[in-house]
Amino acid sequence: MNLSRVRRAVLSHNVLFAASCCSALVPSVGGAEAQPAVVIEDFTLNDHAGARRSLSEWKDRPVIVVVFLGTECPLAKLYASRLAEMDEKYRDRGVQFIGVNPNQQDTLQELAGYGVKYGIEFPLLKDPGAKVADQFGATRTPEAFVLDRRRAICYQGRIDDQYGVGSARLKASRSELADAIEAALAGKPAPTPRTQGVGCLIGRREPSRADGEVTYARHIAPILQNRCVTCHREGQIGPFTLTAYEDVAAWSDMCLEVIENLRMPPWGANPAHGEFANDPRLSDEEKRLFRAWVEAGVPEGDPAEAPPPRQFTDGWQIPQPDAVYQMPVEFDVPATGTVEYQYFVWDPGFKEDKWVYAAEARPGNPEVVHHLFLFYIPPGKDEAEPEDALFNAIAAFAPGMPAITGDPEYAFRIPAGSKLAFQVHYTPTGRPATDRSQAAVCFADPSKVRKQIRIEAAMNPKFIIPPRRPDYVVHAKKKIKRDTTLYTLSPHMHYRGKSFRFTAKYPDGREEVLLDVPRYDFNWQIVYLFKTPKLLPAGTVIDMEARYDNSADNPLNPDPDQTVYWGDQTWDEMMLGTATVSDAHEDLRSGKPGSGGKSDKVALLGGRQ
Repeated sequence: MNLSRVRRAVLSHNVLFAASCCSALVPSVGGAEAQPAVVIEDFTLNDHAGARRSLSEWKDRPVIVVVFLGTECPLAKLYASRLAEMDEKYRDRGVQFIGVNPNQQDTLQELAGYGVKYGIEFPLLKDPGAKVADQFGATRTPEAFVLDRRRAICYQGRIDDQYGVGSARLKASRSELADAIEAALAGKPAPTPRTQGVGCLIGRREPSRADGEVTYARHIAPILQNRCVTCHREGQIGPFTLTAYEDVAAWSDMCLEVIENLRMPPWGANPAHGEFANDPRLSDEEKRLFRAWVEAGVPEGDPAEAPPPRQFTDGWQIPQPDAVYQMPVEFDVPATGTVEYQYFVWDPGFKEDKWVYAAEARPGNPEVVHHLFLFYIPPGKDEAEPEDALFNAIAAFAPGMPAITGDPEYAFRIPAGSKLAFQVHYTPTGRPATDRSQAAVCFADPSKVRKQIRIEAAMNPKFIIPPRRPDYVVHAKKKIKRDTTLYTLSPHMHYRGKSFRFTAKYPDGREEVLLDVPRYDFNWQIVYLFKTPKLLPAGTVIDMEARYDNSADNPLNPDPDQTVYWGDQTWDEMMLGTATVSDAHEDLRSGKPGSGGKSDKVALLGGRQ
């Protein structure tokens, strides 16, 4: 008898036995008492090519990974290539990957296109009615499950911690799915048997042609057209479209979730302070109607009662542009990871000052351009600095931000000899892409300009945020030297930014909160446009208070163990508040007071605690 062969056989048997028992008990999320593992019964689904595939087809595989996927979910797109790589890595070790699509709104054709787009070679199965998702207890896409030889669940949850809702790390610091696969292959329990799935709610809702007190046609379609379809339509940055009843019904639970937790529409201002012309929030009544509609089973009602589809301008939204500027080169956006702000600089050859009264920035590829600025670099400088994009902005694009069209008598000055530049923030979508964005401007007649619109700012670069500090406060102040008309305010911090508040302290002793952003979100660089411009008398001091969360509880935090200083990179921090203003009594045509020239120097006054 060959003893070495016997030893190998016994060892193999022990490993397989251990693997079959690796999930006999699975702790629940939150450290609760261990629960018996769920054993998945055999199921049969059609794959993306229409062929019937059963779980038992892979009965010889010691480990099976089932991942629930949606073709339009942003996180399912970002993780698609990662899953394809993991499939290739573990295939020769006996691990079988299976993708299951339970979304009502996704078709087999879309599922096939998803696989081709992201290079997925493992089977992609369609789960009508989300019956298999119910068997697993899956709630979101992407959500991963590791099954041992008994087909008991060893692991359930996220793939890793690189991507979250509105967050992206340079690389994953925890890879729970890979750890669970390795443990299952070794016949050991997963180090972390369960994590919270992160992503889009599975679209389980089916269309209902019924009528009701609240219907899609009468109530929901008008809300979506006014608040959502600017971004959630074909070719725009919204990850899925909300222009057809069937899609809206399927996405209704996800829509309700992001509406009620104030993630959508993106807006950070506290409604208790100030009124803003570009406020996209749903009213309390609109929120009530949306919830009532979902709870009633998403009835469509009479399609004839729905408003006609909203029409969008194909060309420039501003008047006929005097100049259109394009990025000097095309930029390649990677499939995954984070992309630092990109700068593209060129010399337009301005021989005299240019006065801009209307401007519009337009992404070349809306799927990957999160926001962009066209700005000028003052004469004498060759390279762009991050502050230039804020202080010298000419045009800006962010999801939902309208083009700027003003009165030709109110214009923004670009000094002669300035260079132009784009700053672009790219967000990978799971596959490589290219972009070449552009912007258009309308020039005013210098002899007819009455007021110069300019950007003022205050910053405090002297802070030092200690590691794991959950509420670090930084202040900056800006003193108004002459009567000023205020049009917009905008806070700027990075991923540790928590909240930002602008408070005006008037010469007569009154105080007024101009803008309060209690939940700052770096992913949305919002310019808050006052519905009615505000007069700030000379002597007014604007106090700016920024708070930072450098703790591990901040899901956007690049590294809570780092001491954080001022810096250009997103893993550093900034404390900066900007305002669009003009001199209240200025009339450049008659020479009335108001310089009409250089803006005040940036104020630097701050403290830390």
